[in-house]
Amino acid sequence: MSAINLAIVGVGKIVRDQHLPSIAANADFQLVATASRHGTVDGVTAYTSIDEMLAAEPSIDAVSLCMPPQYRYEAAYKALVAGKHVFLEKPPGATLSEVADLEDLASKQGATLFASWHSRYAAAVEAAKSFLASTEIKSVHVIWKEDVRHWHPNQEWIWQAGGLGVFDPGINALSIVTHILPKAIFLSAGTLEFPENRDSPIAADLHFRNVDYVPVHAEFDWRQTGKQSWDVIAETAAGQMVLSEGGSKLSVNGELKFSAPEAEYPALYRRFAELIKDGKSDVDLAPLRHVADAFMLGKRKFVEAFYD
Repeated sequence: MSAINLAIVGVGKIVRDQHLPSIAANADFQLVATASRHGTVDGVTAYTSIDEMLAAEPSIDAVSLCMPPQYRYEAAYKALVAGKHVFLEKPPGATLSEVADLEDLASKQGATLFASWHSRYAAAVEAAKSFLASTEIKSVHVIWKEDVRHWHPNQEWIWQAGGLGVFDPGINALSIVTHILPKAIFLSAGTLEFPENRDSPIAADLHFRNVDYVPVHAEFDWRQTGKQSWDVIAETAAGQMVLSEGGSKLSVNGELKFSAPEAEYPALYRRFAELIKDGKSDVDLAPLRHVADAFMLGKRKFVEAFYD
């Protein structure tokens, strides 16, 4: 099979840090075009809109959509109608109904739609899933706290309606938890903290349970300074499991069981190529459903204004 002609829409920090190196290292893809209002990639034909790009580059086979989620549906719809396979950065859309419609359209078009959850591809996630499947889970505590000023400087879209606020990183934790737990969890209570001058929350405290009433407590906060926290801690019949550093390390009872360098995006592009070759889609909406549930059920608490 010849290389898949790939285009990127929305050339920003995540594209430069993760997508471009992963694409360059994957022989299944050839980057042939970009569409972005401001960003370009050296040596690659650049357009300022997806409409212009699709009209000028009929050889494109697939597109990776890396713009903010509020604008992703329209671009994905246009790409699918044009017969292109579509890679959706996380979160896959601003609403559940948008992504469900895209999934239906992809099926009708015979195209691949991939809702990517990069944190699920962290090195130790599968080992954590296997461990939890082998024992009785008593409780789970998720601590996902980071400094928004470091990771999202001057990115106003994340504070706007549909930008998800602290759930932009928090959904990474939810993507891991929904993958590694053997039974589905459901939100029972929550509190969302909204800065007085923002449309999206800066912190969230969420309580879930499964059908067996096993408690899952998740704490998300964007005001963390110093060491950043991306941990999933499970108390089990076999002892304490700690999945740390965003899923790259696994320890049980204080003993390191698995650790490997971060390689999430290369794994995502391997998965995307596999889906295209097999004529399949992968659209798991569980993490986004939990975010929607948090906005529906969570109590709102207003805190002091936030300025980046």
